[in-house]
Amino acid sequence: MTAPRIVEPKIRSVLQQPLTVGESPVWDEKTGALWLVDILAPAIVRISAEGKADRFDMPAAVGCLGLCRDGRIVVGLQTGVHIFHPVNRHLEFLCDPTGRELIGRLNDGKVGPDGHLWVGSISEAKPQVNDAALFRVGADGSTRTIATGLTSSNGLAWSPDGRRMYHSDSRQCFLQAFDFDPGTGELGEGRRLRSFTEEQGRPDGATTDRDGFYWSAGVSAGRLNRISPEGEIVEIYILPVAAPTMPCFGGPDFNTLYVTSLSTDRTGRFEAGTVIAFDVDAEGLPPFRFGKQSS
Repeated sequence: MTAPRIVEPKIRSVLQQPLTVGESPVWDEKTGALWLVDILAPAIVRISAEGKADRFDMPAAVGCLGLCRDGRIVVGLQTGVHIFHPVNRHLEFLCDPTGRELIGRLNDGKVGPDGHLWVGSISEAKPQVNDAALFRVGADGSTRTIATGLTSSNGLAWSPDGRRMYHSDSRQCFLQAFDFDPGTGELGEGRRLRSFTEEQGRPDGATTDRDGFYWSAGVSAGRLNRISPEGEIVEIYILPVAAPTMPCFGGPDFNTLYVTSLSTDRTGRFEAGTVIAFDVDAEGLPPFRFGKQSS
């Protein structure tokens, strides 16, 4: 096993306003806008192609978002999955997959190749317990529980051919992969690809590139890990933020990485959450959109 390549990318700042917990960046290739959430603000943020930041306040903690086919946004709130209309700021309830008896909220989520929102929950019990789960949500509001026994569901991403789904648990510190049918959303058996130490970076949000590598935000280590389909860390990107939360590819050629972060005083001084960007020698793919697949 060869040692991973260490990269210190040339960073540029994307957002001037501070975030509490920046998460779930999604690039809209149709408009050139970057969407993301600030979980605890709680708010959705849209950064236009010209760099203007618009903020849409939410009524409850917001864990994730995805793009719909019609320009609306699907969002995972503490109170369930909703559809948000950016033009009139109307928020429409779709479903609540978690139920109210759990001490937790919806966390990392992403629209899959099947046009469904795959969204996990996180335990907010003190101490955390393994009662979080992963759900599949349809545009008609139908929900299915996919996996249970989780603490902090995270790291959803798909291989370029849509036939493998990645998923991690940030607290249990593992990355797993499932065979995936992009037409039906059916999963095969899950298999553990690797575990992580705090020094390597607890696996937070993630994305994949066109070559099939998985990019995981190491939230405890100030780094981004590029991981092979076999589960080996091949590159480590050292970042100027202490707690990166999730990367996504964007830009006209999908070779810019946008990375959100959360506010922390772990390093001994307070650092606000933000969004940074840097160019990489890799290329991402456009995001999937929520709704029925076109035949």
